[in-house]
Amino acid sequence: MSRSRRARCAAALSATAVLTTCVWTGLTPAAGAADGPAVPFGSHSFAYAAGTLAPSGGQAAADRAVIDFYTKWKSNFIKQNCGNGWYEVYAADADHPYVAEAQGYGLVITALMAGADADAKKIFDGILKYVLAHPSVNNPDLHAAEQDTGCRSVNGSDSATDGDLDIAYGLLLAHKQWGSGGTYNYQSLANRRINAIKASEVHSGSKLMKLGDWSSGSYDQISRTSDWIPGHFKAFRKATGDSTWDAVLTKTQSVIGSLQSKHASATGLLPDFVVNTTTTPKPAAGEVLEDAHDGDYNWNACRDPWRLGTDAVVNNDSASRTAVRKMNSWIKTKAANDPAKIRDGYKLNGTSFGTGNEPAFFAPFAVAAMTDPASQAWLDALWQKMLATTPSGTDYYSTSVQLQTMLVVTHNYWTP
Repeated sequence: MSRSRRARCAAALSATAVLTTCVWTGLTPAAGAADGPAVPFGSHSFAYAAGTLAPSGGQAAADRAVIDFYTKWKSNFIKQNCGNGWYEVYAADADHPYVAEAQGYGLVITALMAGADADAKKIFDGILKYVLAHPSVNNPDLHAAEQDTGCRSVNGSDSATDGDLDIAYGLLLAHKQWGSGGTYNYQSLANRRINAIKASEVHSGSKLMKLGDWSSGSYDQISRTSDWIPGHFKAFRKATGDSTWDAVLTKTQSVIGSLQSKHASATGLLPDFVVNTTTTPKPAAGEVLEDAHDGDYNWNACRDPWRLGTDAVVNNDSASRTAVRKMNSWIKTKAANDPAKIRDGYKLNGTSFGTGNEPAFFAPFAVAAMTDPASQAWLDALWQKMLATTPSGTDYYSTSVQLQTMLVVTHNYWTP
């Protein structure tokens, strides 16, 4: 039931005219206005927490680097293979070509790139149309997690929590960007999906995220740390007024602190999967869903410094800042201030078992570095490493993670 391991539109990125009016002059048209999005890429109208670092070299150059990377990501992974007016994010290296995680990424990315990409809303709506055409068999307000080359839902046609979380968040961004008076009522769709996540993907007892709407039995006591996204929980609380999301946030941050203290005091690393969520949460001991490294810092948890770090810099959350500063302090020393030495897999004690140097592992640490005033040189090294990385046409996962971290690192991320 794995959903998270490793997802092209022929139209070129027509950004030049929009950049002239929106990015460089900082115009911010009203939501739903005919002349552009409410928060155009490059406007930097959303203030980060005081003291948050940014890469050296100037904002204009940083923005251009994101646009260049996005252009290549879009060319590689935004497709229209299935007809019906759909756009799909093609998960080239996933178990199936179309996965929920990828569609969630696509919605968030295109909403944030509006103002640099004149086609952002069209692509967003095309991905959304695809998502709505593939409901989970268990809860129709959630997304069926995997589709085959014919865009038919497979592998149970049930949901994956990570995809649904980003789909809901993307809808909230879209409502802020374009309003909800067009083809889709983004706000209504967001609230329905948030409520469905609560009903089917939040454990009613532990208040931790479940793996999907299929979780039951022993799987009901397993949670994936990369689904612990505090910023999303806060946005869901704001959108719905539902205090359940306060409880989810509180429990999540409590367990993060406990896991770091008890199992990764020297590193701050979190495991891919946590078990015993209804009693005493702890890292998985061996394979519980994907492989023997389910209890290690691997291809799921590598996103944690990005997710927690984003909450720290965007929402000024002290618990998230404390958590990622532990990770940042450790990785700087472990890698001897050289991002090329970051490996793709670690035990929670910091021993590496991975042998590669993948963007999905080194890029998220740049978001963690933003929280530490003493890490400017380290942040710059990580940023230069990202700039030197050519977007892969086959590695959808690492490329998508790097693009989203670049959006945060350049202060182009915001909350709805």
